[in-house]
Amino acid sequence: MIKQIKEAADYILNLGVKLPEIGVILGTGLGNGFIQHVKDPVIVDYKDIPHFPDSTVEFHKGKLVYGEIGGRKILAMQGRYHYYEGYSMQQITLPVRVMKALGVKNLLISNAAGNMNLKWKKGELMLIDDHINLQPDNPLRGENYHELGPRFPDMSQPYSKILNEKLVSIARQKDIKLNVGVYACVSGPNLETRAEYRYLQRIGADVVGMSTVPEVIVANHAGLPCCAISVLTDDCDPDNLQPANIEEIIAVAGKAENSLTDLYIGLIKSL
Repeated sequence: MIKQIKEAADYILNLGVKLPEIGVILGTGLGNGFIQHVKDPVIVDYKDIPHFPDSTVEFHKGKLVYGEIGGRKILAMQGRYHYYEGYSMQQITLPVRVMKALGVKNLLISNAAGNMNLKWKKGELMLIDDHINLQPDNPLRGENYHELGPRFPDMSQPYSKILNEKLVSIARQKDIKLNVGVYACVSGPNLETRAEYRYLQRIGADVVGMSTVPEVIVANHAGLPCCAISVLTDDCDPDNLQPANIEEIIAVAGKAENSLTDLYIGLIKSL
């Protein structure tokens, strides 16, 4: 793993990427609006970066974008990897390791998620305060490399309190509704049954998705402060459940992207 991280980081450095301060991971249906704000972008296809897998999900562009926003150097993943694509947890989280090696100091994550909190509505945003990991594997399983992080990393505060407080303040200033809650992570790719939604509600989850948690585990292992915002793309009321429509989910994510972009640009400028 150490060799893979170094080879990927060296390749990216040789393209003119220098001292990125902030890493960004853009989720399903998100990214176009945010990327338009990047000044003088350097764009690299994942397939050209050593040890980066191909992104197989059609609405994930599979590009790494480097440039400036608000005078800060950012390195953004336009599309991510998922466990359901067949990749190992180590492959899914390799980009986080590479960002850390390149000098990234804070990691901003986004995703699309199903909304199980009946007080909220699809199209709204949720700041992740905590998560429940229901995926069957862990990116830290296997040999631990002490130069990357401790064998047993603490997860009492997986999402940076400082970053979350800044986002809540920015949302208030910009009059953006930002719910705060718990994200449940499942393996996918199928969506949940009515009974599974009831189970997830009962164990304390507000939303459910298929990403983010492996990246957050590795960020915590690496000592990399992170935050994450979910776009609530569909309502998951088990007593009134409608068939999922992926085109509608992508459309809802696209409509919410402006608010998400405003929040993250505001946060980038404040760091």
